[in-house]
Amino acid sequence: MPASPAAIELENVRFAWTPGHDVLDVPDFRVAAGERVFLRGPSGSGKSTLLGVVAGVLRPQAGVVRLLGHDLVAASGAERDHLRAAHVGFVFQMFNLIPYLPVLDNVLLPLGFSSARRARAGADAPAEARRLLAELGLREPRMLARPVTELSIGQQQRVAVARALLGRPEVIIADEPTSALDTDAREAFLTLLMDECAAAGAALLFVSHDTALGARFDRRIALDEINRARPAAEAA
Repeated sequence: MPASPAAIELENVRFAWTPGHDVLDVPDFRVAAGERVFLRGPSGSGKSTLLGVVAGVLRPQAGVVRLLGHDLVAASGAERDHLRAAHVGFVFQMFNLIPYLPVLDNVLLPLGFSSARRARAGADAPAEARRLLAELGLREPRMLARPVTELSIGQQQRVAVARALLGRPEVIIADEPTSALDTDAREAFLTLLMDECAAAGAALLFVSHDTALGARFDRRIALDEINRARPAAEAA
């Protein structure tokens, strides 16, 4: 039988916000199905940009980006949106929660964009959402009915994590997902994250400044190991 495609594949990818000033120049980067990769790098080095390219949020100026075998560069915007909704759980650095929706509805939101992900969440998706929130320390029923704007920053981050995990996507992308968590919440999150990825066979690409977290991962890399571009401050 042929081998299954890698979860994430980048070949000769270049991305620039302004012409002539590459943020990314990645000749080759792959994450295998089920692999857990820890990516580190200083602020401004292009980590969040790389995650945007991997998820199809950003389209590079050159190169090939494949997600679960799908060519994201050749795909239309609508096709990229569909692939991301069905297959990617993304913990954004700025959370990207919907401020006027209550906590539970924010977690359930991705299921409205993908029937496949809705099916994987099970017959009682709200119960599964509550389970994930409870694992992250958000158990109070009244809290789950409150708008997310009434929560602390750390609580909002946990809501964003639960939303990314709901429906067992095949790829989890996490951009500084523990930045607002205290020690206990961070440990609970990492345990849940690893357990959920293992249960789903999901690939994990995890960005953090906290190198102490790297011991839990299959592979630990620095962005400058795969990226030939350098920020202007480094190149000067």
